[in-house]
Amino acid sequence: MPSRLKSNIRGGYQFLPAIEPYSSGVIATAGREIIHVTLARPLPWRDGLIAARDHLAQSGLEVFCLCGVELRCPQPHPMDGFIEFNRHYHALLKEWDLLVDGENPIARTNVAPVVAPPDETVLYGFSYTTPSDIDRLTFVVAGGGELPHRELSDQHIVRFGETSEDALMEKARCVVDIMRTRLSRLEADEQLLSAISVYSAHPIHRALSEAIIPGIAAAARVGVHWFYARPPVRNIEFEMDLRGVRSELVLELR
Repeated sequence: MPSRLKSNIRGGYQFLPAIEPYSSGVIATAGREIIHVTLARPLPWRDGLIAARDHLAQSGLEVFCLCGVELRCPQPHPMDGFIEFNRHYHALLKEWDLLVDGENPIARTNVAPVVAPPDETVLYGFSYTTPSDIDRLTFVVAGGGELPHRELSDQHIVRFGETSEDALMEKARCVVDIMRTRLSRLEADEQLLSAISVYSAHPIHRALSEAIIPGIAAAARVGVHWFYARPPVRNIEFEMDLRGVRSELVLELR
């Protein structure tokens, strides 16, 4: 049965439940909007989240308003390594009392740059809600690769171990379907998308023309940001995330 939106009343948003490490996406409630932040200099992920929490406090907001996290890791993890990192990440969120009825409400993207990767996992960006009189919905769709099942298992990776052109296209179509499903379950309007990102070490030209634009028509209008990066788990080759926001900030946090 499809997941239903759950309310994070303290944070001012609703979220689409997924698995322990992250939710599938978030959408601001009435009277709030989501602000997206890119760090001018990425910080080690724990330090970065503390700096993000401090930024929220300085803005008169509580840490519960944190609704999206973007990480960069040194290289793709084996599946068990990814699960182990997620335990530490989830433990910090639990320590900060950010879970809602035991579920993680925060959307997340975590990818490995091909060129000049960090020495350790770092915070690249984050999203948060703030009071606003905005008259449109703002939202963030979490990163997702060609792993259509909620269970983190190699056996569920589409065309596991294959990187032929046809296999990559099947992977891309799977990810586009996941993005479309998340948009629908968030009750988010595709026409309000402001950023569409793809993370892959493989050329995306065919995927762009045959999967992404046909599946997410707004891509022809807002464009697609291709990060030359690998998804965070070995043998996953194609990942995407989406957002529809009005405000984008670049901040130097310490």
